Amino acid sequence: MSPGGDTSVLSLLARSDDEPPLTIPRDPAREAARRELSKGMYHENDPSWFQRALDAFWDWVEDLFSSASTVAPGGPLGLVVIILVVLAVLGALWWRLGTPRRRPTSSAALFDDRPRSAAEHRAAAEAHAAQAHWNQAVQERMRAIVRSLEERALLDVRPGRTADEAAAEAGRSLPAHTDRLRTAARDFDDVTYGGRAATQQTYQRIAELDRDLETTKPQLASSAPSTAHNARQGAAE
Repeated sequence: MSPGGDTSVLSLLARSDDEPPLTIPRDPAREAARRELSKGMYHENDPSWFQRALDAFWDWVEDLFSSASTVAPGGPLGLVVIILVVLAVLGALWWRLGTPRRRPTSSAALFDDRPRSAAEHRAAAEAHAAQAHWNQAVQERMRAIVRSLEERALLDVRPGRTADEAAAEAGRSLPAHTDRLRTAARDFDDVTYGGRAATQQTYQRIAELDRDLETTKPQLASSAPSTAHNARQGAAE
């Protein structure tokens, strides 16, 4: 081969090294790469959607903590102390106040449609108390109190009466027990309509009130004026 031919070949090889063997426009090349990378073989070890969501959540928490620590006194340590103090305050309030419960918006009737005597309500209360069913025991004992007052004609028999109404009416003829009657009515409402749990002490308090009422003589409405009249007569003499 002549020297001139060798030079021509070398020049062709030099141009082939500088130029790409195949020229593809940018957009078709990008689309071809996307199709190739979308194949399953390239994503066998990718994290699941749950793992990705969890990672995103912890990243958000970390960013939030970092942002809060920059404005909290003492930096990250101060933020941790503030969080612990807030949790301690919330725990103390929860322990002190108990679980929030919805107060009854209105009081329902004290008795159901089936009338029972005071003795029957007491027996039912004692049966519930023997099994430590304090809610039902409190309810039945309060019904026994009201039914007993009705049987003694200290309350008129009126369907639909509430515990609060019974306590207010009974307090007029039994003024020495007005506060205890109101407390018993409140306990009944809390258990029946307020979602609170009764205790053995609650039941014993109402049962003691029931026993005391049995031996208490009512104060008639006319007794006070009669007493005053007798006093005036004694002074005149």
